[in-house]
Amino acid sequence: MASKNLFRGTPGKQIPETNTVNLAGGKAYAFSPKHALAQFAVTGCFRDTFYATDKDQLDTVKKLVQDVDSSFIAKTAVYARTKGFMKDMPAFLACVLASRKDKESHELLGKIFPKVIDNGRMLRNFVQIIRSGQTGRKSLGTMPRRLVRNFLNSHDGNWLFRNSVGNDPSFGDIVKMAHPRGDAEHEALYGYFIGAKMTPEKWNALPTLVNEFETWKSNKDAPPPEIPFEFLTAQQLTGEQWAKIFKKAGWHFTRMNLNTALRHGVFEKEPELVGVVAARLRDPEAIRKARVFPYQLLAAYKHVSAEVPREITGALHDAMEISVENVPEIKGKVFVFPDVSGSMSDPVTGHRDGATSKMTCVDIAALFSSCILRRNPNARVVPVDTQVHIKSIIDPRDTVMTNSTKLAKFGGGGTSLSEALKWMNGTKDVPDAVIFVSDNESWVDSNRLYGGGTEMMVQFRETQKRNSNVKMVCIDINPSSTTQASDSKGSILNVGGWSDRVFDVISAFLNGSKESWVDVIEKTEI
Repeated sequence: MASKNLFRGTPGKQIPETNTVNLAGGKAYAFSPKHALAQFAVTGCFRDTFYATDKDQLDTVKKLVQDVDSSFIAKTAVYARTKGFMKDMPAFLACVLASRKDKESHELLGKIFPKVIDNGRMLRNFVQIIRSGQTGRKSLGTMPRRLVRNFLNSHDGNWLFRNSVGNDPSFGDIVKMAHPRGDAEHEALYGYFIGAKMTPEKWNALPTLVNEFETWKSNKDAPPPEIPFEFLTAQQLTGEQWAKIFKKAGWHFTRMNLNTALRHGVFEKEPELVGVVAARLRDPEAIRKARVFPYQLLAAYKHVSAEVPREITGALHDAMEISVENVPEIKGKVFVFPDVSGSMSDPVTGHRDGATSKMTCVDIAALFSSCILRRNPNARVVPVDTQVHIKSIIDPRDTVMTNSTKLAKFGGGGTSLSEALKWMNGTKDVPDAVIFVSDNESWVDSNRLYGGGTEMMVQFRETQKRNSNVKMVCIDINPSSTTQASDSKGSILNVGGWSDRVFDVISAFLNGSKESWVDVIEKTEI
């Protein structure tokens, strides 16, 4: 008789064998090259993270694109930019297409360029990455140069001036490389960018905004033109001048410069501005028009000084409530497990000298969990690291901001995501949906493998015995090419990113879609 030890029967569905190890050393399932590329595209910023250096990320992505066709690279670039709201990765993928020598890749680049390279920052990223040589070429070449010229000439002068903030490369550098030619206004603006000698005729041909800015610099007591705050911060303005700016400032300018206003005594000099600023921040129409994302509001809340008037910080709470409108309502019993392990304390955009974000991975996990709870007040939110923190008191009636702050204070140990499912199974609850928000680097439970699968898959099979229709979603918020739960059409979804648009994919899945995340990206229109 065959060995019962080797060939014993196991109840339920077969648990897939692991085929790799994750960055933390735990056994895991490898994503397909397409899925891994998508994962990096919506979470990677080419900076050091807890488990990988910026070079590690670059090397991984360079290897992945070799195994993926140009069509999927193009679709991933569009998805990462328009849905994930990423900057460096979409530009990098566009540069990959630019460096390929086949006609199809260049045609695809031409189609996606306006969708991916959609502002001045993205144009600068594209040119910088091309010049670095990391995608196979160090000069623009015919096709990219034509696209850059079209970009410059297709936008009016005022728009180009507003988008010209930044250096290395500056817009002047880009003009020198691309040699664009345009109408009188564009020609004058290109000369202005490169510091060329300006004749009276060219000064008169400059866009209105440039002339207004130059005129304002000679009389800063006058109201400034509507220009990015970076133009203003270099001008040594007085508190009175800042007060005039804040009276007419846009939504994002206001969000990003609350500490600036405080530092220059704006709210002391003109107390009525407290109400004006608060009303602007909580204005539903202004929030929707500004396309505000929850993580931007949480970042503003974390960065704002404690001395900013309470009415204004209260308005940030109100704005957050409005910004979570696309979080899905989930039918049935829902468990949400934010990962609060030590690796989640790293900045979500990685480490960068002098510009490291205060927003950590655990902040994003806490924010996502709080957003789900806000729309699903009966959901159970339980933080997990090497244990579940069942004593966490999260009230669905509290604001998203308050609950996010509470959740982010838990944990700090190793990672054992299966503990959450093991605890849930022990309660005998019958969940309809289970959601993890993590970096998916589980390793502590790697010594409890059964049948070659991860402990997370073992525990999920136990959950399925009580409800065969239960669905599990694993939201990954860090660059990774592995998972603890192998994709299973209709029952397990792996999705990446920390934009709130990830909820669109989750909502479709929980409402019956059997499409994988890769399937969703494949349908992206270019």
